[in-house]
Order: sequence, then C-alpha cells, then structure tokens
Amino acid sequence: MPPNVQFLPPYPVKRISETSIPAEQSTPASKPAGGPSSPVPQPTNDHEQSDDEKDDDEAPEDVGNNTVAKKKKKKKPKKKKTAANGTGKQSSPPRVPVASLFPASQYPTGEEVEYRDENSFRTTSEEKRHLDRMNNDFLTEYRHGAEVHRQVRQWAQKNIKPGQSLTEIAEGIEDGVRALTGHQGLEEGDNIKGGMGFPTGLSLNHCAAHYTPNAGNKVILQKEDVMKVDFGVHINGRIVDSAFTMAFDPVYDNLLAAAKDATNAGLREAGIDVRMSDIGAAIQEAMESYEVEIGGQTLPVKCIRNLNGHDIIQHSIHGRKSVPIVKGGDQTKMEEGETFAIETFGSTGKGYVRDDMETSHYAKKIDAPNVPLRVSSARTLLNSISKNFGTLPFCRRYLDRLGHEKYLLGLNNLVSAGIVEAYPPLCDAKGSHTAQFEHTILLRPTVKEIISRGDDY
Repeated sequence: MPPNVQFLPPYPVKRISETSIPAEQSTPASKPAGGPSSPVPQPTNDHEQSDDEKDDDEAPEDVGNNTVAKKKKKKKPKKKKTAANGTGKQSSPPRVPVASLFPASQYPTGEEVEYRDENSFRTTSEEKRHLDRMNNDFLTEYRHGAEVHRQVRQWAQKNIKPGQSLTEIAEGIEDGVRALTGHQGLEEGDNIKGGMGFPTGLSLNHCAAHYTPNAGNKVILQKEDVMKVDFGVHINGRIVDSAFTMAFDPVYDNLLAAAKDATNAGLREAGIDVRMSDIGAAIQEAMESYEVEIGGQTLPVKCIRNLNGHDIIQHSIHGRKSVPIVKGGDQTKMEEGETFAIETFGSTGKGYVRDDMETSHYAKKIDAPNVPLRVSSARTLLNSISKNFGTLPFCRRYLDRLGHEKYLLGLNNLVSAGIVEAYPPLCDAKGSHTAQFEHTILLRPTVKEIISRGDDY
C-alpha cells in the first residue's frame, strides 16, 4: 500500500539460499512480465479401500465341514476429509473462509531465505530457533493473512477485464478479503480483528499509488490502461501488504518486468543488519536496466525516487523506517523481528510523483493529538473511526458502507486538526505509465520469510 513519500528540493516453499530469489535475465527484452496465478489447494480423492478390507469382505466362511462364500457386507461410503494442510476447495468468487480450509491453522509458509555472511549462523543457532518458536502466534496470523491475499488475488488476476468499472473491481477484491478472513467489518470493532488492511488501490497509468474509487466513480478499465492493484489483508493487525500490476497490451511488458525484477532485487538484498542505502542501490540498478518502446519511442524506465517501501507495525501500515528505491546515504539498518513492505515503482515519466486528484485514503494517526473538536460531525466521525478502524487506513467507501452520510465536513475537520492523515493520489507526469510490485517480508531470528510470495509473483 501506501508507500512512504519523500518530496525532494505455492504454498509451502522450500528453504532456499539468499542468492536464489528469482532474478530476471540480463536482457530486458527477454524478461517475462508475469506468471501464472497461485493455485488454490484441490480436494483429495476418496480414500480407496485397503487390500485387507477387500480380503475380509470376500473371505470364505467355514460352516461345519462345508465352506460357503461369505456374504459381502455393504460398506458405507467414506466421507471426504479436509486435511490440516488445506485440501479444501475455494469458490469463485472466493467466499470460503481460509480458516475452514486449514482447520488446524497450519497455513502455508512463505518463501524462507537463509541469511548470509555474518548472519549465516542464525539458520542453525539453537538460541535463534528458540526465539523463532516463541513467535508462533505472530507467524500464524501473518500466514493466515498471506493465504487470504494469495487466494483473492488469484481470483482477481483471472477475472479482472477491460470494460469493468473500478468500483466493481475494488468491491470484488474487498468482498473476497472480508469473506475469507471471516470479518465483514459491519459490527463495531470487527474490522480491527481482521479484514482489509487498507483500501484497494487501483491506480491507473501515470497515477502510481493511493487511488481507490469514491462513491459515484464512473471510471471504466480500458485495454490500454496499466493498473496497479495494491491491497492489504490483516489478521489481528498483522498487515500483509502486497501489490502487482496488470496490463492488457504487451507493449507494457517490459515496464512490468522492470518493477518485478527491481522488487526481487530488493528482496534479495534485504535482511538483518542491511543498510537501507544498499537496498535502494540494488533496486535502482535492476529497475533502470530496462527500457520500453511505446508508440515508436524508446523510453528508459526510471525509479520513482520519492516513493519508498516501509516497515509495518501492528495495526499500522507505516512504521518509522523507509526503504528507498534509489541509491543514497541512508545508513539505517534493518533489525531482527521487524516487518517490511518491499515495494518498487517504475515510470516512463519523470520518476517523481506529486499529489493530484480527489483524496480517497485516510488513516487516524498513531500519535493523534487530543484537541477539542468544535464541529459535532467531526466528534461523531472520530468515535466511529476509532471503534471501526483504529489506526488502520480506510476510504470514503468504507464510511459509506457503515451508513455515514454528509461526513466530508467532519472528515476535513479531523484532517485539519492533525488527528487523521489524508493520503491523496500520487501521480507522475500525465501521459506517462507507472508499474508497481510489492511483497511483505518478516525478518525472523532464523530466516527471512517473504510471507506474501506466491506462484504468480
């Protein structure tokens, strides 16, 4: 989601080494732009009757001196079982809660990557393994949310088509997330327990981030559009933040490949004790090795230099640290136990975004001041925001869904008072195109886990 902005003057995956996170080939034109969607676990077949059971059924019975064939017993059909490793089947559109597909809460592990160099000892350290085991609830919540994200985005990737309205697309994703987490968010406090981690971003073309349709939006997805799909899922405030880009014209394939390659470069570089500047340099090198030809014109792909990844803390999508996507001098290090969203943005424009268009995203500040509010509608709205979202981001459609009416005056008053932060859409130069890919990583004591990794990206 929501990247930091700085304005300037398959399922269980085998553990792999740090260097084996996917890297695209060196020739930009040959780099793939996408992949198949992550498969949903399929149901197992009925258990077959064992040989011993068959022999028992057909064994002859000794009656006196005569042997007669024993009458076969009529066996009751065996019921299909849903195993703890997720053998149930998801519906389309997705409506089956993921918890019911994994009744023992054994959700798929993300991609585990061993630490390298001076941190390689962590893989086998008994002390670190003990610390890792103490994080069981934390991991279960994160893996639950990640599986919801994978299943919903798999459906979205298959079903989003030109001709659909952005409102239809956003509500389709959000309905899926709410159903699969088991939290519809209509009862007071329910959305704080689980559901949408932040509003579904559907930013088109030169708009890079923070755009979701408000009520009455009539925008229709076109074949020539490049759309960033950025949505979050949370369980108990553990937010899984992951994004991908969709395009329906192959002319944009290299733009998408650049952002995907750059994100993977950032994922490879990230880790405990790694400096932010080193991650930014790796991302920029990968991104800017690409160019794209549009309308007979060859354009370099640039990093959007004032957009960044960020750390994530419980119930808040933005913590205190930023992950740059260009080289610089930030010597801040990543630390054990932290969670980060590694996201990159490529652009055919200036590589710099500014606020533009109508605001839709908002969030109550963690350190919101306790100030008197003279507008009664602001007081009422703040009470509702606190009880239904806490510090999780929300959008105007979510307030509409809760039954609020004529709330804009109160909402603007909360923004002016510094209690609520407004996140306007972030846009590059008109006529340009932007692409984004993003994953959430957990810096566990023993391994780095790319929690949102799937077969699609």
